[in-house]
Amino acid sequence: MKMVSQYRIARLHRILWLAVQAFLLCVPAILAAQNAVPSEVQATAGTRAPGPQMATGPQMVERYPRYLVQKSDVMDLGFTFSPEFNQTVTVQPDGFITLKDVGDLHVEGLSVPELIQKVRTAYSRTLANPEITVILKDFERPYFIANGQLNKPGKYDLRGDTTLTQAIAIAGGFNESSKHSQVVLYRKVSSGWLQAKLLDVKKMLNDRDLREDVHLQNGDMIFVPQNTMSKIRKFIPNTGLGATIP
Repeated sequence: MKMVSQYRIARLHRILWLAVQAFLLCVPAILAAQNAVPSEVQATAGTRAPGPQMATGPQMVERYPRYLVQKSDVMDLGFTFSPEFNQTVTVQPDGFITLKDVGDLHVEGLSVPELIQKVRTAYSRTLANPEITVILKDFERPYFIANGQLNKPGKYDLRGDTTLTQAIAIAGGFNESSKHSQVVLYRKVSSGWLQAKLLDVKKMLNDRDLREDVHLQNGDMIFVPQNTMSKIRKFIPNTGLGATIP
């Protein structure tokens, strides 16, 4: 009986030892599973996958967009190792330029790097790995339009980083009829879309908080509406209404 008991104890010890070994082998897998981030969480924490809850309409464009070639732009094309191909071209009303030994090339809507690549591709049939530079000589300068109840409404050059309140100051500031609590900023977001953003400039200035002061982009239009009181006519014709003195 004593030998049977010792056998059972030894067997029990072996089973426990095997169980401990199996548990130790599973520990790395358990830790990896605990540290793993589900794909849904990754999508939320990083770049979120588009879903029905997200807006699908046009959004504000990037803050520093590249200039895009437009009609009537004039540019110098320089060929570093083949100066005989150097030329000055003008973008025609149909968006094409005419290149030496190549012919017409459509360039309207391209950025300068895209234009260089397209010209390089066009000349690669004639030149081996042409090195090309493009210098814009005459082009549409960045601008903004200030409209509505301002002292000097009009079209202004956009020079450097300019905010909405700075642009209003450039346009002479608000006049006495302005409703500067509902200033509208119109911004082109695509060829067929404009985005309108309502801004309470009055609150920004009163609170001395310009965190919502928008940085303008090329082509932005500011509109300042007329306040309600100024819409009331200051003078009305005398129609003879009133008390009649006998």
